[in-house]
Amino acid sequence: MLKTLSIRDFVIVERLSLEFQPGFTALTGETGAGKSILLDALALALGDRADPQAVRDGTERAEIEVEFDLSAAPAAAAWLREQALEGDDAQLILRRVIDRGGRTRAFINGRTTTLAQLREIGEQLVDIHGQHDHQLLLRPDVQRSVLDAQGGLEDAVQAVGEAWRQWQHWREARAALVREAGARAAERERLAWQLDELTRLDLAAGEWESLQADHGRLAHAAALIEGAEAALQAIDADEGGALAAVAAALTRLEALAGYDGTLAPLIDMLGSAQAQLQEAAHDLRRYAGRVDLDPQRLQGLERRLELVLDAARKLRVQPEALAGLRAEVASQLAALEETADDALLAEREAAAQAHYAQLAAQLSGARRRLALKLSGEVTGVMRELALGAARFEVGFAPIEGGSAFGNERVEFLVATNAGATPRPLGRVASGGELSRLSLAIQVVTSA
Repeated sequence: MLKTLSIRDFVIVERLSLEFQPGFTALTGETGAGKSILLDALALALGDRADPQAVRDGTERAEIEVEFDLSAAPAAAAWLREQALEGDDAQLILRRVIDRGGRTRAFINGRTTTLAQLREIGEQLVDIHGQHDHQLLLRPDVQRSVLDAQGGLEDAVQAVGEAWRQWQHWREARAALVREAGARAAERERLAWQLDELTRLDLAAGEWESLQADHGRLAHAAALIEGAEAALQAIDADEGGALAAVAAALTRLEALAGYDGTLAPLIDMLGSAQAQLQEAAHDLRRYAGRVDLDPQRLQGLERRLELVLDAARKLRVQPEALAGLRAEVASQLAALEETADDALLAEREAAAQAHYAQLAAQLSGARRRLALKLSGEVTGVMRELALGAARFEVGFAPIEGGSAFGNERVEFLVATNAGATPRPLGRVASGGELSRLSLAIQVVTSA
Protein backbone atom coordinates (compact mmCIF):
# COMPACT_ATOMS: atom_id res chain seq x y z
CA MET A 1 0.00 0.00 0.00
CA LEU A 2 1.17 3.51 -0.83
CA LYS A 3 1.47 5.39 2.47
CA THR A 4 3.13 8.73 1.74
CA LEU A 5 4.28 10.84 -1.20
CA SER A 6 6.69 13.72 -0.54
CA ILE A 7 7.79 16.22 -3.20
CA ARG A 8 10.34 19.01 -3.04
CA ASP A 9 11.13 21.54 -5.79
CA PHE A 10 9.46 19.54 -8.52
CA VAL A 11 7.92 21.48 -11.46
CA ILE A 12 5.92 24.17 -9.62
CA VAL A 13 5.73 22.39 -6.27
CA GLU A 14 8.00 23.75 -3.55
CA ARG A 15 6.98 21.41 -0.72
CA LEU A 16 4.26 18.78 -0.57
CA SER A 17 3.65 15.78 1.63
CA LEU A 18 0.62 13.52 1.22
CA GLU A 19 -0.44 10.71 3.52
CA PHE A 20 -2.75 8.00 2.15
CA GLN A 21 -5.10 5.96 4.30
CA PRO A 22 -6.51 2.45 3.67
CA GLY A 23 -9.48 2.63 1.32
CA PHE A 24 -8.20 5.58 -0.72
CA THR A 25 -9.38 5.05 -4.31
CA ALA A 26 -9.49 8.32 -6.21
CA LEU A 27 -7.71 11.67 -6.44
CA THR A 28 -9.86 14.21 -8.24
CA GLY A 29 -9.53 17.85 -9.19
CA GLU A 30 -10.17 20.40 -11.87
CA THR A 31 -7.97 20.74 -14.92
CA GLY A 32 -4.67 22.32 -13.90
CA ALA A 33 -5.03 21.39 -10.23
CA GLY A 34 -1.81 19.37 -10.36
CA LYS A 35 -3.01 15.76 -10.60
CA SER A 36 -0.52 14.99 -13.37
CA ILE A 37 2.34 16.47 -11.33
CA LEU A 38 1.60 14.00 -8.54
CA LEU A 39 1.50 11.09 -10.98
CA ASP A 40 4.69 12.24 -12.70
CA ALA A 41 6.44 12.51 -9.33
CA LEU A 42 5.29 9.01 -8.36
CA ALA A 43 6.48 7.66 -11.73
CA LEU A 44 9.93 9.22 -11.19
CA ALA A 45 10.18 7.61 -7.76
CA LEU A 46 9.38 4.29 -9.43
CA GLY A 47 12.20 4.60 -11.96
CA ASP A 48 10.70 6.60 -14.82
CA ARG A 49 13.00 8.65 -17.06
CA ALA A 50 13.94 12.01 -15.53
CA ASP A 51 13.81 15.41 -17.25
CA PRO A 52 16.05 18.11 -15.70
CA GLN A 53 13.43 20.66 -16.82
CA ALA A 54 11.21 19.24 -14.06
CA VAL A 55 13.45 20.88 -11.41
CA ARG A 56 11.60 23.95 -10.08
CA ASP A 57 12.96 27.27 -11.34
CA GLY A 58 15.49 28.83 -9.03
CA THR A 59 16.50 25.54 -7.37
CA GLU A 60 19.30 23.08 -8.01
CA ARG A 61 17.56 19.76 -7.48
CA ALA A 62 14.21 18.08 -7.09
CA GLU A 63 13.52 15.27 -4.64
CA ILE A 64 10.67 12.77 -4.57
CA GLU A 65 10.19 10.21 -1.83
CA VAL A 66 7.47 7.58 -1.48
CA GLU A 67 6.80 5.11 1.29
CA PHE A 68 5.04 1.76 0.91
CA ASP A 69 3.77 -0.82 3.37
CA LEU A 70 4.71 -4.26 2.00
CA SER A 71 2.64 -6.32 4.44
CA ALA A 72 0.44 -7.46 1.56
CA ALA A 73 3.24 -7.63 -1.03
CA PRO A 74 5.34 -10.72 -0.19
CA ALA A 75 6.91 -10.90 -3.66
CA ALA A 76 8.27 -7.36 -3.37
CA ALA A 77 9.52 -8.05 0.16
CA ALA A 78 11.28 -11.21 -1.07
CA TRP A 79 12.92 -9.24 -3.90
CA LEU A 80 14.27 -6.70 -1.40
CA ARG A 81 15.73 -9.50 0.74
CA GLU A 82 17.45 -11.01 -2.29
CA GLN A 83 18.98 -7.63 -3.12
CA ALA A 84 19.92 -6.95 0.56
CA LEU A 85 17.77 -3.79 0.45
CA GLU A 86 15.08 -4.70 2.98
CA GLY A 87 13.79 -2.10 5.43
CA ASP A 88 12.22 -2.31 8.88
CA ASP A 89 8.78 -3.82 9.56
CA ALA A 90 7.72 -4.32 5.93
CA GLN A 91 8.57 -0.69 5.17
CA LEU A 92 9.87 0.43 1.79
CA ILE A 93 11.10 3.95 1.06
CA LEU A 94 12.00 4.93 -2.51
CA ARG A 95 13.80 8.23 -3.13
CA ARG A 96 14.81 9.95 -6.35
CA VAL A 97 16.98 13.06 -6.69
CA ILE A 98 17.23 14.97 -10.00
CA ASP A 99 19.89 17.68 -10.47
CA ARG A 100 19.36 20.61 -12.80
CA GLY A 101 22.37 19.37 -14.78
CA GLY A 102 20.55 16.12 -15.56
CA ARG A 103 22.29 13.85 -13.02
CA THR A 104 19.96 11.60 -11.06
CA ARG A 105 20.39 9.40 -8.01
CA ALA A 106 18.17 6.60 -6.73
CA PHE A 107 17.80 5.20 -3.23
CA ILE A 108 15.96 2.19 -1.82
CA ASN A 109 15.53 2.22 1.96
CA GLY A 110 18.30 4.80 2.23
CA ARG A 111 20.82 2.79 0.22
CA THR A 112 22.14 3.95 -3.14
CA THR A 113 20.88 1.76 -5.94
CA THR A 114 20.67 1.59 -9.72
CA LEU A 115 17.81 2.98 -11.75
CA ALA A 116 17.16 -0.53 -13.08
CA GLN A 117 16.65 -1.83 -9.54
CA LEU A 118 14.34 1.07 -8.74
CA ARG A 119 12.32 0.32 -11.86
CA GLU A 120 12.23 -3.40 -11.09
CA ILE A 121 10.79 -2.96 -7.61
CA GLY A 122 8.49 -0.21 -8.87
CA GLU A 123 6.88 -2.52 -11.42
CA GLN A 124 5.90 -4.83 -8.57
CA LEU A 125 4.14 -2.06 -6.66
CA VAL A 126 2.33 0.35 -9.00
CA ASP A 127 0.85 0.21 -12.48
CA ILE A 128 0.37 3.73 -13.83
CA HIS A 129 -2.15 4.08 -16.64
CA GLY A 130 -2.19 7.06 -18.98
CA GLN A 131 -3.53 7.45 -22.49
CA HIS A 132 -1.01 4.97 -23.86
CA ASP A 133 1.94 5.38 -21.47
CA HIS A 134 2.97 2.85 -18.79
CA GLN A 135 0.54 0.35 -20.32
CA LEU A 136 2.13 -3.00 -19.69
CA LEU A 137 -1.18 -4.41 -20.82
CA LEU A 138 -0.37 -3.65 -24.46
CA ARG A 139 2.54 -6.11 -24.38
CA PRO A 140 1.66 -9.60 -25.64
CA ASP A 141 3.76 -11.31 -22.97
CA VAL A 142 1.94 -9.40 -20.24
CA GLN A 143 -1.44 -10.30 -21.76
CA ARG A 144 -0.43 -13.96 -21.66
CA SER A 145 0.80 -13.65 -18.08
CA VAL A 146 -2.44 -11.95 -16.99
CA LEU A 147 -4.54 -14.74 -18.48
CA ASP A 148 -2.36 -17.51 -17.01
CA ALA A 149 -2.25 -15.89 -13.58
CA GLN A 150 -6.03 -15.46 -13.62
CA GLY A 151 -6.42 -19.22 -14.00
CA GLY A 152 -3.50 -20.28 -11.79
CA LEU A 153 -1.74 -21.80 -14.79
CA GLU A 154 1.81 -20.73 -13.85
CA ASP A 155 2.90 -24.28 -12.93
CA ALA A 156 1.47 -25.65 -16.16
CA VAL A 157 3.32 -22.96 -18.16
CA GLN A 158 6.55 -23.84 -16.37
CA ALA A 159 6.07 -27.55 -17.15
CA VAL A 160 5.42 -26.71 -20.82
CA GLY A 161 8.59 -24.61 -20.88
CA GLU A 162 10.67 -27.46 -19.46
CA ALA A 163 9.19 -29.90 -21.99
CA TRP A 164 9.86 -27.42 -24.79
CA ARG A 165 13.51 -27.00 -23.80
CA GLN A 166 13.97 -30.77 -23.58
CA TRP A 167 12.47 -31.21 -27.03
CA GLN A 168 14.69 -28.47 -28.49
CA HIS A 169 17.73 -30.09 -26.87
CA TRP A 170 17.19 -33.34 -28.76
CA ARG A 171 16.29 -31.48 -31.97
CA GLU A 172 19.56 -29.58 -31.78
CA ALA A 173 21.44 -32.80 -30.99
CA ARG A 174 20.15 -34.36 -34.21
CA ALA A 175 20.95 -31.25 -36.23
CA ALA A 176 24.44 -31.13 -34.71
CA LEU A 177 24.94 -34.78 -35.64
CA VAL A 178 24.63 -33.85 -39.31
CA ARG A 179 26.36 -30.48 -39.02
CA GLU A 180 29.34 -31.79 -37.09
CA ALA A 181 29.69 -35.23 -38.64
CA GLY A 182 33.34 -34.71 -39.62
CA ALA A 183 34.39 -33.33 -36.27
CA ARG A 184 32.54 -36.09 -34.44
CA ALA A 185 34.25 -38.77 -36.53
CA ALA A 186 37.65 -37.25 -35.74
CA GLU A 187 36.84 -37.05 -32.06
CA ARG A 188 35.59 -40.62 -32.00
CA GLU A 189 38.80 -41.80 -33.69
CA ARG A 190 40.89 -39.89 -31.14
CA LEU A 191 39.01 -41.32 -28.17
CA ALA A 192 39.08 -44.86 -29.60
CA TRP A 193 42.86 -44.62 -30.06
CA GLN A 194 43.31 -43.36 -26.50
CA LEU A 195 41.13 -46.14 -25.11
CA ASP A 196 43.10 -48.74 -27.09
CA GLU A 197 46.40 -47.39 -25.70
CA LEU A 198 45.09 -47.41 -22.15
CA THR A 199 43.53 -50.86 -22.50
CA ARG A 200 46.79 -52.38 -23.77
CA LEU A 201 48.72 -50.67 -20.98
CA ASP A 202 46.16 -51.87 -18.40
CA LEU A 203 47.65 -49.79 -15.58
CA ALA A 204 45.96 -50.56 -12.27
CA ALA A 205 45.20 -47.94 -9.65
CA GLY A 206 48.31 -47.37 -7.51
CA GLU A 207 50.50 -49.45 -9.82
CA TRP A 208 52.67 -46.49 -10.89
CA GLU A 209 53.63 -45.72 -7.30
CA SER A 210 54.30 -49.43 -6.61
CA LEU A 211 56.49 -49.73 -9.72
CA GLN A 212 58.60 -46.78 -8.64
CA ALA A 213 59.07 -48.16 -5.14
CA ASP A 214 60.00 -51.66 -6.34
CA HIS A 215 62.37 -50.29 -8.97
CA GLY A 216 64.09 -48.12 -6.39
CA ARG A 217 64.71 -51.10 -4.16
CA LEU A 218 65.94 -53.42 -6.91
CA ALA A 219 68.12 -50.78 -8.55
CA HIS A 220 69.93 -50.18 -5.25
CA ALA A 221 69.76 -53.74 -3.89
CA ALA A 222 73.55 -54.21 -3.64
CA ALA A 223 74.02 -50.92 -1.80
CA LEU A 224 71.13 -51.74 0.53
CA ILE A 225 72.56 -55.16 1.41
CA GLU A 226 76.02 -53.75 1.89
CA GLY A 227 74.74 -50.96 4.11
CA ALA A 228 72.59 -53.31 6.21
CA GLU A 229 75.51 -55.71 6.75
CA ALA A 230 77.87 -52.87 7.70
CA ALA A 231 75.33 -51.58 10.24
CA LEU A 232 74.91 -55.11 11.60
CA GLN A 233 78.71 -55.50 11.94
CA ALA A 234 78.90 -52.21 13.86
CA ILE A 235 76.22 -53.38 16.25
CA ASP A 236 76.96 -57.10 16.68
CA ALA A 237 80.64 -57.70 15.96
CA ASP A 238 82.30 -60.14 18.36
CA GLU A 239 84.80 -57.51 19.37
CA GLY A 240 84.35 -53.78 19.02
CA GLY A 241 80.64 -53.98 18.29
CA ALA A 242 78.13 -51.77 20.05
CA LEU A 243 76.46 -54.71 21.77
CA ALA A 244 79.79 -55.97 23.18
CA ALA A 245 80.66 -52.45 24.41
CA VAL A 246 77.26 -51.99 26.10
CA ALA A 247 77.53 -55.47 27.69
CA ALA A 248 81.00 -54.65 29.09
CA ALA A 249 79.74 -51.34 30.45
CA LEU A 250 76.80 -53.06 32.13
CA THR A 251 79.08 -55.65 33.74
CA ARG A 252 81.33 -52.95 35.26
CA LEU A 253 78.46 -50.82 36.54
CA GLU A 254 76.55 -53.73 38.00
CA ALA A 255 79.68 -54.70 39.99
CA LEU A 256 79.85 -51.14 41.38
CA ALA A 257 76.12 -50.74 42.08
CA GLY A 258 76.55 -52.24 45.52
CA TYR A 259 78.73 -49.28 46.52
CA ASP A 260 76.52 -46.52 45.06
CA GLY A 261 72.80 -46.94 44.49
CA THR A 262 72.62 -43.87 42.21
CA LEU A 263 74.08 -46.01 39.38
CA ALA A 264 70.81 -47.96 39.14
CA PRO A 265 69.13 -45.58 36.62
CA LEU A 266 72.20 -45.69 34.38
CA ILE A 267 72.18 -49.47 34.51
CA ASP A 268 68.49 -49.44 33.46
CA MET A 269 69.24 -47.12 30.55
CA LEU A 270 72.07 -49.30 29.31
CA GLY A 271 69.90 -52.41 29.68
CA SER A 272 67.22 -50.76 27.53
CA ALA A 273 69.84 -49.76 24.95
CA GLN A 274 71.16 -53.32 24.90
CA ALA A 275 67.64 -54.69 24.23
CA GLN A 276 67.05 -52.17 21.41
CA LEU A 277 70.41 -52.95 19.83
CA GLN A 278 69.65 -56.66 19.94
CA GLU A 279 66.26 -56.01 18.25
CA ALA A 280 67.91 -53.79 15.62
CA ALA A 281 70.50 -56.47 14.88
CA HIS A 282 67.76 -59.05 14.47
CA ASP A 283 65.77 -56.82 12.07
CA LEU A 284 68.90 -55.97 10.03
CA ARG A 285 69.63 -59.67 9.53
CA ARG A 286 66.05 -60.20 8.28
CA TYR A 287 66.21 -57.12 6.03
CA ALA A 288 69.51 -58.12 4.44
CA GLY A 289 68.07 -61.57 3.76
CA ARG A 290 64.93 -60.12 2.10
CA VAL A 291 66.58 -57.66 -0.27
CA ASP A 292 66.38 -59.25 -3.70
CA LEU A 293 69.28 -59.17 -6.10
CA ASP A 294 67.19 -60.10 -9.17
CA PRO A 295 68.44 -58.56 -12.44
CA GLN A 296 65.62 -60.09 -14.46
CA ARG A 297 62.98 -58.65 -12.15
CA LEU A 298 64.72 -55.27 -12.35
CA GLN A 299 64.77 -55.45 -16.14
CA GLY A 300 61.05 -56.26 -16.23
CA LEU A 301 60.26 -53.31 -13.97
CA GLU A 302 62.26 -50.97 -16.18
CA ARG A 303 60.38 -52.14 -19.29
CA ARG A 304 57.04 -51.58 -17.52
CA LEU A 305 58.11 -48.10 -16.38
CA GLU A 306 59.12 -47.23 -19.94
CA LEU A 307 55.70 -48.32 -21.25
CA VAL A 308 53.93 -46.16 -18.67
CA LEU A 309 56.09 -43.12 -19.40
CA ASP A 310 55.65 -43.59 -23.14
CA ALA A 311 51.86 -43.72 -22.78
CA ALA A 312 51.91 -40.64 -20.54
CA ARG A 313 53.87 -38.73 -23.20
CA LYS A 314 51.49 -39.78 -25.96
CA LEU A 315 48.40 -38.85 -23.99
CA ARG A 316 50.00 -35.74 -22.46
CA VAL A 317 49.17 -36.55 -18.86
CA GLN A 318 51.13 -37.36 -15.73
CA PRO A 319 51.85 -41.11 -15.33
CA GLU A 320 49.81 -41.35 -12.14
CA ALA A 321 46.74 -40.07 -14.03
CA LEU A 322 46.73 -42.91 -16.56
CA ALA A 323 44.84 -45.39 -14.38
CA GLY A 324 41.84 -43.08 -13.93
CA LEU A 325 41.97 -41.79 -17.50
CA ARG A 326 40.87 -45.11 -18.95
CA ALA A 327 37.40 -44.96 -17.35
CA GLU A 328 37.05 -41.29 -18.28
CA VAL A 329 37.88 -41.88 -21.95
CA ALA A 330 35.57 -44.89 -22.09
CA SER A 331 32.75 -42.75 -20.69
CA GLN A 332 33.41 -39.96 -23.20
CA LEU A 333 33.46 -42.43 -26.08
CA ALA A 334 30.21 -44.04 -24.95
CA ALA A 335 28.54 -40.62 -24.68
CA LEU A 336 29.79 -39.63 -28.13
CA GLU A 337 28.55 -42.84 -29.68
CA GLU A 338 25.19 -42.40 -27.98
CA THR A 339 24.75 -38.88 -29.37
CA ALA A 340 25.98 -40.08 -32.75
CA ASP A 341 23.19 -42.65 -32.96
CA ASP A 342 20.63 -40.94 -35.20
CA ALA A 343 17.98 -43.57 -34.55
CA LEU A 344 18.35 -43.15 -30.80
CA LEU A 345 18.30 -39.36 -31.09
CA ALA A 346 15.21 -39.50 -33.29
CA GLU A 347 13.50 -41.72 -30.74
CA ARG A 348 14.29 -39.34 -27.89
CA GLU A 349 13.29 -36.30 -29.92
CA ALA A 350 9.96 -37.91 -30.77
CA ALA A 351 9.32 -38.79 -27.13
CA ALA A 352 10.18 -35.24 -26.01
CA GLN A 353 7.97 -33.77 -28.74
CA ALA A 354 5.05 -35.98 -27.74
CA HIS A 355 5.47 -34.98 -24.09
CA TYR A 356 5.54 -31.31 -25.05
CA ALA A 357 2.51 -31.71 -27.32
CA GLN A 358 0.52 -33.34 -24.54
CA LEU A 359 1.32 -30.64 -21.97
CA ALA A 360 0.87 -27.80 -24.49
CA ALA A 361 -2.52 -29.18 -25.55
CA GLN A 362 -3.66 -29.33 -21.94
CA LEU A 363 -2.48 -25.76 -21.41
CA SER A 364 -4.28 -24.60 -24.57
CA GLY A 365 -7.51 -26.18 -23.42
CA ALA A 366 -7.27 -24.55 -19.99
CA ARG A 367 -6.52 -21.17 -21.58
CA ARG A 368 -9.50 -21.37 -23.94
CA ARG A 369 -11.89 -22.27 -21.14
CA LEU A 370 -10.49 -19.45 -19.04
CA ALA A 371 -10.64 -17.00 -21.97
CA LEU A 372 -14.42 -17.42 -22.32
CA LYS A 373 -14.97 -16.65 -18.66
CA LEU A 374 -12.55 -13.69 -18.61
CA SER A 375 -14.02 -12.23 -21.80
CA GLY A 376 -17.53 -12.22 -20.37
CA GLU A 377 -16.51 -10.75 -17.03
CA VAL A 378 -14.39 -7.94 -18.51
CA THR A 379 -17.11 -7.08 -21.05
CA GLY A 380 -19.59 -6.81 -18.17
CA VAL A 381 -17.37 -4.37 -16.26
CA MET A 382 -16.70 -2.34 -19.43
CA ARG A 383 -20.44 -1.70 -19.76
CA GLU A 384 -20.42 -0.20 -16.27
CA LEU A 385 -17.68 2.19 -17.46
CA ALA A 386 -19.70 3.79 -20.26
CA LEU A 387 -18.51 1.31 -22.90
CA GLY A 388 -21.89 -0.30 -23.43
CA ALA A 389 -21.35 -1.24 -27.06
CA ALA A 390 -17.82 -2.51 -26.57
CA ARG A 391 -16.92 -6.18 -26.40
CA PHE A 392 -13.73 -7.73 -24.97
CA GLU A 393 -12.35 -11.06 -26.13
CA VAL A 394 -9.24 -13.12 -25.53
CA GLY A 395 -7.93 -14.35 -28.85
CA PHE A 396 -5.33 -16.93 -29.73
CA ALA A 397 -2.90 -16.90 -32.65
CA PRO A 398 -1.29 -20.29 -33.32
CA ILE A 399 2.48 -20.53 -33.18
CA GLU A 400 3.72 -22.97 -35.76
CA GLY A 401 5.98 -25.47 -34.04
CA GLY A 402 5.04 -24.22 -30.58
CA SER A 403 7.09 -22.22 -28.10
CA ALA A 404 8.31 -22.30 -24.53
CA PHE A 405 4.97 -20.70 -23.52
CA GLY A 406 2.67 -23.02 -25.46
CA ASN A 407 1.15 -23.42 -28.87
CA GLU A 408 -0.45 -19.99 -29.14
CA ARG A 409 0.05 -16.29 -28.67
CA VAL A 410 -2.49 -14.72 -26.34
CA GLU A 411 -4.08 -11.53 -27.66
CA PHE A 412 -6.47 -9.21 -25.88
CA LEU A 413 -9.00 -7.98 -28.45
CA VAL A 414 -11.69 -5.31 -28.27
CA ALA A 415 -14.53 -4.14 -30.46
CA THR A 416 -15.58 -0.62 -29.50
CA ASN A 417 -18.67 -0.48 -31.69
CA ALA A 418 -21.60 -2.82 -32.03
CA GLY A 419 -21.06 -5.33 -34.82
CA ALA A 420 -17.36 -4.52 -35.21
CA THR A 421 -14.77 -7.28 -35.37
CA PRO A 422 -12.62 -7.39 -32.21
CA ARG A 423 -9.04 -6.32 -32.87
CA PRO A 424 -5.84 -5.90 -30.78
CA LEU A 425 -6.11 -3.27 -28.04
CA GLY A 426 -3.55 -0.76 -29.26
CA ARG A 427 -4.96 -0.64 -32.79
CA VAL A 428 -8.59 0.18 -32.18
CA ALA A 429 -8.99 1.62 -28.69
CA SER A 430 -8.68 5.35 -28.10
CA GLY A 431 -6.74 6.63 -25.14
CA GLY A 432 -9.81 7.02 -22.98
CA GLU A 433 -11.25 3.69 -24.06
CA LEU A 434 -7.95 1.97 -23.41
CA SER A 435 -7.75 3.44 -19.91
CA ARG A 436 -11.28 2.23 -19.09
CA LEU A 437 -10.61 -1.17 -20.64
CA SER A 438 -7.44 -1.51 -18.58
CA LEU A 439 -9.39 -0.60 -15.47
CA ALA A 440 -12.02 -3.21 -16.31
CA ILE A 441 -9.38 -5.90 -16.71
CA GLN A 442 -7.74 -4.94 -13.43
CA VAL A 443 -11.11 -4.94 -11.62
CA VAL A 444 -11.72 -8.52 -12.78
CA THR A 445 -8.20 -9.89 -12.31
CA SER A 446 -7.54 -8.20 -8.97
CA ALA A 447 -10.25 -10.38 -7.44
